[in-house]
Amino acid sequence: MGELTLAVNGIELCVETFGSPGDPPILLVGGMSASMDYWEDDFCQALAAGRRFVIRYDHRDTGRSTTWPPGAPGYTGRDMIEDIPALLDAFGLDKGHIFGISMGGALAQCAAALYPDRVETLILNETSPAFDGVPDLPPIGEEMADFFAKAAESTVPDPDDHEALVSMLVEDQRAFVPEGYDEARMRAVVERVVRRTPDMRPSFTNHQMMSDGEPIEATLADIAAPTLVIHGTRDPLFPIGHGEILARDIPDATLLVLDGVGHEPPPPSTWEVAIPAILEHTAP
Repeated sequence: MGELTLAVNGIELCVETFGSPGDPPILLVGGMSASMDYWEDDFCQALAAGRRFVIRYDHRDTGRSTTWPPGAPGYTGRDMIEDIPALLDAFGLDKGHIFGISMGGALAQCAAALYPDRVETLILNETSPAFDGVPDLPPIGEEMADFFAKAAESTVPDPDDHEALVSMLVEDQRAFVPEGYDEARMRAVVERVVRRTPDMRPSFTNHQMMSDGEPIEATLADIAAPTLVIHGTRDPLFPIGHGEILARDIPDATLLVLDGVGHEPPPPSTWEVAIPAILEHTAP
C-alpha cells in the first residue's frame, strides 16, 4: 500500500503495510533509534506471502514520524508502549500479533501485560525482560561495552552529509553482528534509512534520553499471550541467556535459537526456519 501517515496517540506515525488487511495482522515494533526500514522489505513480503497483514512503522523520532529537538524528547517510554494499541485502533483492529525486537521487544512485553485483550500472540526477538526483579541475566559482552563507550565520545557527522552518516551507521551495525556481517546488505538498509529521514539527529539521542513514564507493575508471569522467543547465539547486547529466561518465565512461551545470529532481525540465511516458525505461531 506504500507509506501512510496516521494520526496516532496525539502524534503522527509513518507506517507501511504488506499483504491483505483481511489476513491476521502482525505489527512490527522496531528497536531503539530504529526506523521501520530495519524490517527489510523481503522479510515483510515473505510474511505477507504466508497470508499475514504486516504493519511496520517509524517510531517517534525516527524516519518520517513526529520528531522532537535532539536531546529533548517530549514523550516517555510509556507513550511508546501506548503507540502499539493506538496503531491497532488506527487500522480498526481489535487485536494483533505483536513482534518486537530489542527495545521494541520490551515495549511489546509491556503492551501484552497492560492490554492482554489486544495482543493475540507475542514474538520477542533479541530482547530482554522488560520488568524489574529478573535475576541472573547475563551481562553485556565486553566488546559491546567498549563500542558504547567509544560511541559516547565520538562525533556525529553533519546531518546533511548523507554519505558520512551512512558510513557511520554501517560500521555501528557491525558491532551488533559479530559473525557473518553482510555489509552490502546493511548498507542498502542504512541508505534507505538516511534517505527517508529528514533529520537523523533526534534518532541518535532521544530514545536513550526519554524517561520511563508511568511505572508498570507486572512480571513476565503476567504475560498471557502465547509467545515465541527468537534469539541468536551471538547476540553481544543481550546474550542468549536473556532469551532463555524469557522463554522460561513467560507461561506459554517457546524458544527458537538461531545459530550464529547477532543482535538483528532474523537475517535471510535463517528465513527458511524463522518464517515458517512465525507463520505457525501466528496461524488462526
